[in-house]
Amino acid sequence: MDAQKTDAQKRDPIDLEAPVVCRACEARHGGVCSTLTSAQLLELNRHSTRRKVEAGNEVIGQGESIDSYSNILRGVVKLSKMMADGRQQIVGLQFAPDFMGRPFIHESTVTAEAATDAEICSFPRALIDRMVAEAPDFERKLHDQSLKELDEARDWMLTLGRKTAQEKVASFLHLIASHADPIKGHVTSFDLPLSRADIADFLGLTIETVSRQMTKLRKDGIIVIENNRHVSVPNLERLRYASGND
Repeated sequence: MDAQKTDAQKRDPIDLEAPVVCRACEARHGGVCSTLTSAQLLELNRHSTRRKVEAGNEVIGQGESIDSYSNILRGVVKLSKMMADGRQQIVGLQFAPDFMGRPFIHESTVTAEAATDAEICSFPRALIDRMVAEAPDFERKLHDQSLKELDEARDWMLTLGRKTAQEKVASFLHLIASHADPIKGHVTSFDLPLSRADIADFLGLTIETVSRQMTKLRKDGIIVIENNRHVSVPNLERLRYASGND
């Protein structure tokens, strides 16, 4: 046992010094926390709070003051923007281990709401803003996530502006399949994180069109739908092709 422990220490000495709660956290290994030293993780852990957010509950509202940032540990969070007349549009989805929040701004520009039951790890804004200034790798990781989100937003502009209704629905399903599990990567079985109405809002389609295209994808054997919410994908390549992606 001692020999095994020694080998583990040699393989990953940083994790053994990190807080226990951080060692099994996906954000520690694949998210922004992966750039932090053990000492920085210890400081962050002293001020962090883990909490569960039930589906439908807000994490933060548009225009609210930003007092903290969060890592998504589990579940899906939908981002939406509201116009002055009350109309609302879903503008994005975030998955584990994404970082929620925009450093150095004082008010949230979007509403973040748990699309599914979720768990988040929150930490004070002032602490993160200081760590960004002190840890170049941490700042670079946040910058990389921002660029990734920009690329995804551009891809989604293409989806909304040029793809057919079937390609839009297939693109949404492929998005979920490729983000639902941060450890496995692509998955072939998942629960839809959005209602048909929210999917329609996200894709700029009617609920009826979304339902028709889901039925068509099912009849073509590209997906299998169980209990109206659970989706299985027998062949991810066929789904990707149906989405019109390269």
